[in-house]
Amino acid sequence: MPLSMNKEVFITCAVTGSGGTQDRSPHVPRSPKQIADSAIAAAKAGAAVVHCHVRDPETGAPSRKLEYYREVTDRIRDADVDVVLNLTAGMGGDMVFGGANNPLPLSEAGTDMIGAEDRVAHVAECLPEICTLDCGTMNFAEADYVMTNTPGMLQAMGKMMTDLGVKPEIEAFDTGHLWYAKQLVADGILEPDALVQLCMGVPWGAPDDLNTFMAMVNNVPLEWTFSAFALGRNQMAYVAAAVLAGGNVRVGLEDNLWLDKGVLATNEQLVTRAKGIIEGMGARVIGPAEVREKLRLTKRAPRG
Repeated sequence: MPLSMNKEVFITCAVTGSGGTQDRSPHVPRSPKQIADSAIAAAKAGAAVVHCHVRDPETGAPSRKLEYYREVTDRIRDADVDVVLNLTAGMGGDMVFGGANNPLPLSEAGTDMIGAEDRVAHVAECLPEICTLDCGTMNFAEADYVMTNTPGMLQAMGKMMTDLGVKPEIEAFDTGHLWYAKQLVADGILEPDALVQLCMGVPWGAPDDLNTFMAMVNNVPLEWTFSAFALGRNQMAYVAAAVLAGGNVRVGLEDNLWLDKGVLATNEQLVTRAKGIIEGMGARVIGPAEVREKLRLTKRAPRG
């Protein structure tokens, strides 16, 4: 796609994630209330979209419990601020092999493999406006861990999301993931006006150098909407890079814990800084109503 700076930018805040960051910063929210409160604060700071995982309230470990998602969803929808809700559907595809010389059986510690319907159960229950679809299998930083998303899984999950009226956000960790996402559109599983998140610097996916980033951007079809982020110290640099390349931005504690060297961040502070960068570039930060119109999203009312 041709380079043209985006002048109307939406910010996504990835509130907590599923990484082992819960003991590295007191600001990483654990309980459904803490996650919702942090998402609401991020929305008030300028995030139009909040991307939420859930965690065990006691340990902070990643969780798939439906009741946690339901509480987070209800609290956000009952809040005094409007925001687009984006729930992860990335959990349940984790394989940890037994080691280089004895890969099988899989390690019980960390392996969490479930079927497509179960991976989307909380989406069917909560009906967020957006949910994520990790569009490929890849090695992560851990020696024997593989994030598993086969074509069959992705076809099944993508169809369920589309049938539910929830817009999938394609998570692309490398160019091959974009290649397969285009096939899902060609097969009629995803709508032609797809939404994609370019995930940069996640070991061992696409590195967060600008040449690789532009290879990713240039593989996004013109009719798609894209957003981008990078992990850690490059998070704010990629706010600027994404806007310059014609995209939208994602920040948040899922991807980066630091505001400055030695200064731990809150989600609200990260959104505030991203907003300042975007506006300093001469672009406008748009709100949830404009995002819904742009992406053709269905707003869900709070439960009565």
